[in-house]
Amino acid sequence: MNSEASQIDRADAGAAPVVTDVVSRKPVSIELRDIVQEFPVHGGGSLRVIDGISLSLDRPEIVMLLGPSGCGKSTLLHMMGGVRPIGIRSPTSGQVSIDGVACDGAHDDAVMVFQRYANRPDLSVRDNVAFPFRLRHWRDKVPRAEAEQRVDAMLEAVGLGGHRRHRPAQLSGGQNQRVALARALVLQPRILLMDEPFGALDAQTRGDMQTLLHTLHRNNPCLIVFVTHDVTEALMLGDRVVVLSTQPARIADDFRIVEPRPRSSAWQRSSEAVAMEERILDQLHNRSAGRGTLSVTI
Repeated sequence: MNSEASQIDRADAGAAPVVTDVVSRKPVSIELRDIVQEFPVHGGGSLRVIDGISLSLDRPEIVMLLGPSGCGKSTLLHMMGGVRPIGIRSPTSGQVSIDGVACDGAHDDAVMVFQRYANRPDLSVRDNVAFPFRLRHWRDKVPRAEAEQRVDAMLEAVGLGGHRRHRPAQLSGGQNQRVALARALVLQPRILLMDEPFGALDAQTRGDMQTLLHTLHRNNPCLIVFVTHDVTEALMLGDRVVVLSTQPARIADDFRIVEPRPRSSAWQRSSEAVAMEERILDQLHNRSAGRGTLSVTI
C-alpha cells in the first residue's frame, strides 16, 4: 500500500461518518443446534470438522467467533449465511435456524463480507456499492429512488464520498474493504457475517477499519458475527466472544465484555483485558495440542 493511500485511509477514518437512518428492525435470532460437520476424505471415510456445537445469538451486537486457523470457524459462518458446499450435506447433522425457521440456503436478512473483497474491477466505487440492486430480487424489493439514496448515504458513511467515480485499482486495500462493507450494509441486513475481513490489512489500516465498523454498528445496529483468529481484535471489537477449539471444533469458552466500545489502548493493557487474553489462550492451549495458529496483535 502506498503512503498516499495510507494517508487517505487515515484521514477518512478520522472523519465522522454520516449517520444514515436507523432502520426499524424486528428482533433477530440465529440458533445453532447440535451442529456436526464432516467432509469426505480421499480414500474413504470422513473428517469431522465441527463436533456438536450449539449456540444462540439473539441481540444486535458484535459476536466474535475466535479460534485457531483451520478450526472450522468459516465453515460455521457459512452455514449461518446459507452457503452450502456443492455435493456435501451441510450440516451433516443438527440445524441452523434464523428467527425460528430452518436456514437451508441464502437468506435476505444475512449478508456476508469476506477477506477477499471481490469488488468488480470494471465498475466504479459507486457502482460496486450499488451492484446488489442490479439483481432482480433486490431491484424488485427496494424502489430505485430509495436504492440511490442508500448508496449515496453509505458511501459517505464509509468515508468514500469523494471516491465514488474511482475504480478499485485506484484504491488502497483499506478503501477496497470499505467498498465491500458498504455493499453489504446498503442492503440494511439484520445479520452481517464477516469472515476475517481485515486479516489482509496492515496494522494501521486494520485499526482504522475496526473503528469504522464500531461507528457503523452504532449507527446501524444489527447482529454481526465476526470470524477472527486474532485475540486482540476479538477483545477490541466484541460484545461477546465465542472461542472454538481446534478440529473437531467445540465451544471452548463463551463470555461477554462489558467495557463500552470503542476501547482504548489503555484498556487493552488493563488487568481486565490481560486476564481475558490469558483466559482465551489458556483455553486454546489446553485444547489445541499444539495444532492451529492464533495471533495476538502487538
